[in-house]
Amino acid sequence: MSDIVVFGAGGTAGSRIVVEAFDRGHRVVAAVRRAEADAPYLPSGVRVVTGDATSERSVRELAPTADALVVAVGGGDRSLWPDAARTLLGALRGMPAAPRIIHVGGGATLLTPAGTRLLDEPDFPEEYRDAALGQAEALDVYRSGADGVRWTYLSPPPLEFHPGQRTGRYRTGTDQPVTDAQGRSVLSYEDLAVAVVDEIENPRFQDMRFTAAY
Repeated sequence: MSDIVVFGAGGTAGSRIVVEAFDRGHRVVAAVRRAEADAPYLPSGVRVVTGDATSERSVRELAPTADALVVAVGGGDRSLWPDAARTLLGALRGMPAAPRIIHVGGGATLLTPAGTRLLDEPDFPEEYRDAALGQAEALDVYRSGADGVRWTYLSPPPLEFHPGQRTGRYRTGTDQPVTDAQGRSVLSYEDLAVAVVDEIENPRFQDMRFTAAY
């Protein structure tokens, strides 16, 4: 059993990660922007608190009793994700027995067969560019500035990533999308949550990025 804090627990990914971790018997703290509004939608027995991954004070209050801090935040501008990464690293650096960070990142940071980022392709949708650049910056922050803080960055598929069914099955890769025989990279939010909790229970990708798909 682990103690897991989920930042962004009221969101599409975060709420599913809370449910997955709680159903497996972990102790879960759901950190949300508005505890009173989000609490009714989360499992009874989960501790719901007001928490912000971009607030060092908030991180320092929740980190000492945690084994893992999951970052599943969204809905902000481009600076949200790198700000969260810098805040968590700053708060945890030098902390005795600091928890590990699991950052749910962007699929557009994955690489093409030529080694270029998907977000840099000419046909990348302009409406997603700011968020993709923000998530890319967050990945760079972890890679260049962790200074001993344990982290993992999980990229979902770049396009076909939607709410769906929990199958409990997926395949993993590192910097390129995992594709099926038809060349598609697909995953449900429910199975993304499975991949997050699997990684907490059995670390395989410490201090690196990985991706998952069917």
